[in-house]
This record gives sequence, structure tokens and C-alpha cells, in this order.
Amino acid sequence: MAEQAANKRNIRLEFPRDPSAVYANTVMITHTANEVIFDFIQLMPNDNRARVQKRVVMTPMHSKLFLKALDENLTKFEAKHGEIGMPSRPTLADQLFGGLRGNPAAEDDE
Repeated sequence: MAEQAANKRNIRLEFPRDPSAVYANTVMITHTANEVIFDFIQLMPNDNRARVQKRVVMTPMHSKLFLKALDENLTKFEAKHGEIGMPSRPTLADQLFGGLRGNPAAEDDE
């Protein structure tokens, strides 16, 4: 226990003077062998463009820690505010990527 206490650092979190928030209603996640890339995207009604607002790159380990922290926070949120409803089909992912089709000739062969 004393070792753990000795290894703890006091980190002072600093925010910019005017922190800006960016709205994103979807995220596209890709990865390489060494990193996970999150492209946070804004898709607005009546606009056929999907605009990448921010890109965040993490190591796979930090991505897994982020997933765990997000799960814990959503669990706490639902305990306080009730279950978060999920959309029925079609989902945003279906709307974004449902129009992407492979080679129709190849699909006929299956």
C-alpha cells in the first residue's frame, strides 16, 4: 500500500481560457496495430455532408480504458436518470453506410 501511495502523482488539470465544445452525433472508429482512431462527425438534417469535427488517436490500451470509463459513467447516468433509449432501425450507421453496396455481380454468386 505504501508503494502505491508513493507512486501517485498530483496532476493539475488545466483548461484553456475559453474551452470550446464541438458537437458530434456520430463517430467513425478505425485502427492500426498500434492505435485506435476516433473521427467525431457532425451530420445535420437536410445536409448530405458528414463533417469530421475532431480526430482523437489513442493507444489500444487507452482506448480500452476509455471504453471502461464510458461504460461506468453511462451506468451511473442510467441509475440516476433512467435507461437510455436506443433508436429502432434504421440506425444512424444504417443511414450513413446502408447505401454502400459491394459489387452486385459478386453478391449474386453467393
